[in-house]
Amino acid sequence: MAGLSAAFQAHVATGTTTLCRAWAITRADGVQYGFTDHDRALSFDGMTFRADTGLSAAALAQSTGLSVDNTEALGALSDAAITEADIEAGRFDGAEVRAWLVNWQDVSVRWLQFRGSMGELRRANGAFHAELRGLTEALNRPLGRIYQKPCTAVLGDAQCRFNSATPGYFVDVTLEVGSDGLLFEWPDAGAFEPDWFRRGRLDVLSGAAAGLWGVIKDDALIGGTRRIELWQKLRVPLVAGDRVRVLAGCDKRTETCRLKFDNLVNFQGFPDIPGEDWVMSVPRADGVNTGGSLR
Repeated sequence: MAGLSAAFQAHVATGTTTLCRAWAITRADGVQYGFTDHDRALSFDGMTFRADTGLSAAALAQSTGLSVDNTEALGALSDAAITEADIEAGRFDGAEVRAWLVNWQDVSVRWLQFRGSMGELRRANGAFHAELRGLTEALNRPLGRIYQKPCTAVLGDAQCRFNSATPGYFVDVTLEVGSDGLLFEWPDAGAFEPDWFRRGRLDVLSGAAAGLWGVIKDDALIGGTRRIELWQKLRVPLVAGDRVRVLAGCDKRTETCRLKFDNLVNFQGFPDIPGEDWVMSVPRADGVNTGGSLR
């Protein structure tokens, strides 16, 4: 088995092992969890792997080549470890997972058996089932640029390069009334035009839903009240006093990039690609052939 240290191989070769499993989960927001199926907690790599979480794993299927490694983690939901509220909020979606076989008598003797991310999570009867996806899962996704007229970048990413924190392109709001996670309203003196935030992003900065975000479907100014609607409801409701940040939206058009954001130099679309009419056009002696009917 590739990647095994000499100490680990020597321990396995004895025929009488003291091995257990340990898992480290790192969420997208940086929060880390350590678990082990041993009856006592373990510590290595600056983490403590708790033994009282009820976490276990099904058999790990691994293979050579580019096929996808896969396994499943099972565990009990508790306030001290992975909670139902955190799963419902999507905080573990795509979290990084590492799994070791560890000699619990000497934790320096260990083998990193699996590294990947969390896929589908299911909840049932006070427990959770998490699908674990190997690193080769990323090879199943299509990569490369797409030739299309609209911009393919996301506002503020490495291709767009626009600074979303530029004054005039975002606003921080403390909610005066709660929200179901889909509709947000607050008094607005009209500092921003209606639709300024359409197709933008709403980030929750504080409260139980802190760290969650959604894409803005509609932005309207009605009688001095700003009304924001998301495409998909946040999984945790908000209460009065929670803070959100609303970022300006981009509809991916050349005109918007030039006039609204003054960022045409980084436009990632291809606005001058000929349309289907050009493909159908042929030379003719009289007039101009636009690609329409030849009769």
